[in-house]
Amino acid sequence: MAKKVTVVGAGFYGSTTALRLAEYNIFDEVVLTDILEGKPEGLALDMNQSRSIEGFETRITGATTTAEGAGYEKTANSDVVVITAGLPRKPGMSRMDLIGVNAGIVRGVAENIAKHSPNAVIIVVSNPLDEMTALAQIATNFPKNRVMGQAGMLDTARFTNFVAEKLGVPVSSVKTLTLGSHGDTMVPVPSRCTVNGVALSEKLSQTEIDELVDRTRNGGAEVVALLKTGSAYYAPSAAAARMAKAVIEDSGDVMPVCAWVDGEYGISGVYLGVEAEIGKVGIRKVVESALTDAEVASLKEAAEAVRAKQADVQTL
Repeated sequence: MAKKVTVVGAGFYGSTTALRLAEYNIFDEVVLTDILEGKPEGLALDMNQSRSIEGFETRITGATTTAEGAGYEKTANSDVVVITAGLPRKPGMSRMDLIGVNAGIVRGVAENIAKHSPNAVIIVVSNPLDEMTALAQIATNFPKNRVMGQAGMLDTARFTNFVAEKLGVPVSSVKTLTLGSHGDTMVPVPSRCTVNGVALSEKLSQTEIDELVDRTRNGGAEVVALLKTGSAYYAPSAAAARMAKAVIEDSGDVMPVCAWVDGEYGISGVYLGVEAEIGKVGIRKVVESALTDAEVASLKEAAEAVRAKQADVQTL
């Protein structure tokens, strides 16, 4: 059976994600869509011409779409859909500043995806992430396990990079973890952080760890401030592509993602950054790992912070 993935939004994030997915050479087709006429088709043509150089056979198809739903027929029967559509942040903006305008965009996209790919697994990357993931599930009415958000993968990667740079060690020797929300109530988990198997607390002082945690929490804003226009896309696209790969390969890989939590850690009824086992059904299960009492308390605080905002998106 042909394997198909759609990436909605052909900006830097979406187009980079589409190319990463194509270069995995595990999909038969990658569909890239956008509302800017000709842009996805042009990018797809360019990417297809790289296939002989990079040695992959996956076909990339570009499709111009409209808010009314035209063009979505090319996305039909996708196994996985990555939603990147929406406005990026500008310097000084928080992720929450985008909620009004991006809610309308994400709702429309989700409704059209549900119409044409009713069995798809959806990976949301549009900001504000936790709220847009909840909205996508509401708009599609898909089972909650088939809608997830990309957040923890990216935040964990940033934390890992900062630790490796601080200590001057290979990134492969560093293991970190971030949970909670993709924003102010992000919960980096120092108790799960190691360097060559040694606890991070034995390598750095608490003050140094706190500084890296703070930098991780503001990692996206740091990139935005430097770029002046647009936001991060290389690391975010790598994270989203890995999640899609885990779905299509039914790998069972455990990843930190935004998933529906129903009782784990004493938290219920909210989309939240947790570790989860990923497969062809989306979220196979939330993995409830050992955390300190303080880390669990921070996770519960994050859950309550995003709960009210996720309730609000039902009317957006």
